[in-house]
Amino acid sequence: MNKKIVITGATKGIGKAIAEKFAKEGWDLALCARNENDLLSLQSEIQNTQSKILIQKCDVSKKEEVKAFAEKIGKEFGAVDILINNAGVFFPGQIINEEEGILEKLIETNLYSAYNMSRMLLPKMIEKKAGHIFNLCSVASLGAYSNGGSYSISKFALLGLSKALREELKEHSIKVTSLIPGATYTDSWSQSGLPESRFMKSEDIAKLVWDIYHLSESTVVEEILLRPILGDI
Repeated sequence: MNKKIVITGATKGIGKAIAEKFAKEGWDLALCARNENDLLSLQSEIQNTQSKILIQKCDVSKKEEVKAFAEKIGKEFGAVDILINNAGVFFPGQIINEEEGILEKLIETNLYSAYNMSRMLLPKMIEKKAGHIFNLCSVASLGAYSNGGSYSISKFALLGLSKALREELKEHSIKVTSLIPGATYTDSWSQSGLPESRFMKSEDIAKLVWDIYHLSESTVVEEILLRPILGDI
């Protein structure tokens, strides 16, 4: 029986790279994103004879949509082996002058999505006494910067969620890893004017997830920090 992975925000950047890596390795995948056409395109790209690929249009900032996705996963897959809480958004700005409601939007997408998805999938993991949650944090989880505003707040909170889950899930043999990457080349950086070589590669993050998952049962990587070779942008 194939192992199973769930990836939120799966159609671009790091999420897509992880989906491609695990599909290549013959895993079953449950993927969500806000754009259904992007999901269908990704499904077509990575479909193979070994893997079952579930897709669902889902705005993870909306709890009812997360619930519908989680229920579909439970029905089709049962317990999953890995949950990748990858979906996130970024709005630059400063707390003192950013648009009204930005904090709420960022918290709903960057924090509540991971909180809700984890809570909905964990019961079956706990029953199985196995599983691994990866939360896509950020260097903004470790230190604020001048134009980070509410984004930094949301990513600090996500790291806090990871730490809390790590403590709670020890006794259930479920691992929790906070991935803390710096600038990774995705569509959002394509208009920056900087060369692609200045950024980390999404494929490197995907390989790292694969390697961390395959450590022995007695070892967990709690946090891992990655930066471009020339440092933060």
